[in-house]
Amino acid sequence: QVQLVESGGGLVQPGGSLRLSCAASGRISSISTMGWYRQAPGKERELVAHITSGSTTYYADSAKGRFTISRDNAKNTVYLQMNSLKPEDTAVYFCYAFAPLGAPRNYWGQGTQVTVSS
Repeated sequence: QVQLVESGGGLVQPGGSLRLSCAASGRISSISTMGWYRQAPGKERELVAHITSGSTTYYADSAKGRFTISRDNAKNTVYLQMNSLKPEDTAVYFCYAFAPLGAPRNYWGQGTQVTVSS
């Protein structure tokens, strides 16, 4: 099993920045890709960004140029630096970790609220 604990959400004004963190514990060796999804009220959960074990990154179009995902393998932590935040970035952000071996599955964090409002 893998446990994920997110932190760093909160209220920020438009144009501001936040950094989300997601610390993994448990069967760390089983994890390959880690990333972030978000879900706004009344909308489906959408992928924001992910980073592979080889540090290859992917960003949704909405995140390109404003968000940066990074990974500290020594700390088993993935980060999402979010700059130039917009009201439409308001959502619950969920960290996930993909374990591809055996029975492939995603593990999920509990979610952290990000609210962008003046």
